[in-house]
Amino acid sequence: MSKTQFELTDNVMYVKGVGPKRAQLLEKLDIFTKYDLLTHYPRNYENHTTLTKIDDIIPGETVQIVGTVRNIDSHDIRNNLTIINATLTDDSGAIKVTWFNQTWLLRKVKAGTRLYVIGKAKADPWSYGMVLNPQSFTILDSGEMPELGIMPIYSLTADISQQVMRSAIKNLLSSMPPLTEILPQEILKAQRLISLDRAIREIHFPRDYFTLEMARRRLAFDELFLIQCGLMLIKRQTQDERLGIVHKKSGALVKAALEKLPFELTGDQKKVFRAVAKDMESKLPMRRLIQGDVGSGKTVVALLALLKTVESGCQGAFMAPTEILANQHYEKFSALLTDLGVRVGLLSAKVTRTKKLKEEVYKKISAHELDIVIGTHALIQEGVKFDKLGLVVTDEQHRFGVNQRARLEKKSGTVPDMLVMTATPIPRTMTLTVYGDLDVSLIKELPPGRKPIKTEAKNIRSRKRVYEFVREEILAGRQAYVVCPLIGRSESERLADIESAEEIFNTLSTGIFRGIPCALLHGKMKPLDKDMIMENFRVGRTKLLVSTTVIEVGVDVPNASVMVVEHAERFGLAQLHQLRGRVGRGAAKSYCILISDSKAEVARERLETLEMTNDGFKLAEADLRLRGPGQFFGEAQHGLPDLKIADVFRDVEILIQARDTAENFITDDENLKYFVNLRENLALAYGDKFSQIAAN
Repeated sequence: MSKTQFELTDNVMYVKGVGPKRAQLLEKLDIFTKYDLLTHYPRNYENHTTLTKIDDIIPGETVQIVGTVRNIDSHDIRNNLTIINATLTDDSGAIKVTWFNQTWLLRKVKAGTRLYVIGKAKADPWSYGMVLNPQSFTILDSGEMPELGIMPIYSLTADISQQVMRSAIKNLLSSMPPLTEILPQEILKAQRLISLDRAIREIHFPRDYFTLEMARRRLAFDELFLIQCGLMLIKRQTQDERLGIVHKKSGALVKAALEKLPFELTGDQKKVFRAVAKDMESKLPMRRLIQGDVGSGKTVVALLALLKTVESGCQGAFMAPTEILANQHYEKFSALLTDLGVRVGLLSAKVTRTKKLKEEVYKKISAHELDIVIGTHALIQEGVKFDKLGLVVTDEQHRFGVNQRARLEKKSGTVPDMLVMTATPIPRTMTLTVYGDLDVSLIKELPPGRKPIKTEAKNIRSRKRVYEFVREEILAGRQAYVVCPLIGRSESERLADIESAEEIFNTLSTGIFRGIPCALLHGKMKPLDKDMIMENFRVGRTKLLVSTTVIEVGVDVPNASVMVVEHAERFGLAQLHQLRGRVGRGAAKSYCILISDSKAEVARERLETLEMTNDGFKLAEADLRLRGPGQFFGEAQHGLPDLKIADVFRDVEILIQARDTAENFITDDENLKYFVNLRENLALAYGDKFSQIAAN
């Protein structure tokens, strides 16, 4: 690669028109280098291909006009508002142009100044004519005509205008020699992709909308292809370098457990277990993700897989995200498996707090006196050693980091199979992107008898009637949850009107629910206190539980029939669906009531969507559309880079093409070398940010 391309790692201050002061401003947009500026892609475009005569302007339309200033003056309306009015004329007519609080214009714009103005016109309330409010404008020299075309619209920060951003990127492009191609010619030809150099130039200043779409497609393909190559490489290295445990065919133990279950497996459960069993019987380590909606029966499949590893002379580990959930799994597994001679152990924070008990469990695990160990993060503590770990199951994967998962894998001299479960429905497109190194199974079919939960959105004025209904349910023998977004009253102005869990608990327990056993639960409580409160609710001593989202995952109380979510607009769709899944687990009809007074359109759409469907996968797609992939996952997952231009909905077809291409590409040893070299070249030429796309 040429020296100039290496200079894309130079500080952005060296771009003509930027300099040290503007470079500091650009840092707010995460633009530090020339490469960052080059890949600061437009967020939108405006069609500035034609000029409009003043006399042809239609109110409400965005237009581009060129005219001469006839006069300009200013008026102070109040202390903090100054209006600047100019009359702009061309050979067809005149129009008033108005700016607010831009008094510096009076020094730059005089009678006789030629302006190129882009803006939207509307009827002038003070005359019979129209007024134009400029979105942008340029001062033209005598006889100069503006450059017309499809204009990029960039995300900006204070004191950086569209004009400054466009000028800087244009200067960078003009000083930059052709970029070296990073993809092999056979891929470019097969996918009908334009060159990288042309794509970069056209994405910023496209000649027409056809070339713009070709540029966007090329750059989106690059992002998705490099991510998929990285994921395929991880998968291949795992298969090439590490042989797993070859498990036996499912035998008498699995059969006996199936006969003991009080229900028959659904079609989806059977299908997924067949896939899991096939993986486990292979010499390659299993790396499989099971996605299943709330209540779809993922844990039963995991249980059968754990029994399969026990039948093969191995141990199984089941890691749950919370102490409560670990205890629940331990109780259920023990009740089902003790009669079958399977030794089940519990390793949680509660156990490890007692030195004698902890050492006893550690000894049993290392001596293979326990077949299945269920626990929380305590499973990955340093002292835990398995004799022969055959299968690791992690529940609610989005709550565990990759490092934690890897640490659990190293708890034995063997390479265990890995089964990952999540009840957070991840759209297919995001699954392909985020879990590309895992095989994915889906359980969509709910067990028979599982009743849909009736969901209703209510405003705050209906709150009294809502809680009267909750009281009726409790008096009829049921239990209920009330979930709040905050623990205590917030000092933030933005959240000042939101009642906290503590306030709502005090209001309800001393008011309409006086005499009914109520409890408050939140994340800042001590673990032992939380466990006691949850246990009291689980066994029915507590009838109403006011809580924050600590009950989002892993609470199974079949007698709970009502979930009330206060200030529901503060939660995402996926989170609301998880909360809703805490009810509807018993025979009684169940309800989820969402209380919100938000007028925001996105919030209303979110709650209406939840009212209309109980399908978690449809809700996940909607949530991703409403909030975007960054917020959908919260903190970065798997170290994936941000997608700068690819869109997981718009580019589904490109994503699938990129995945198929990567799958074929990485299977060839020469291509594998090419990809490794590509990563190194990208790191040299474009810096860490671009190479991260390939490396992750």
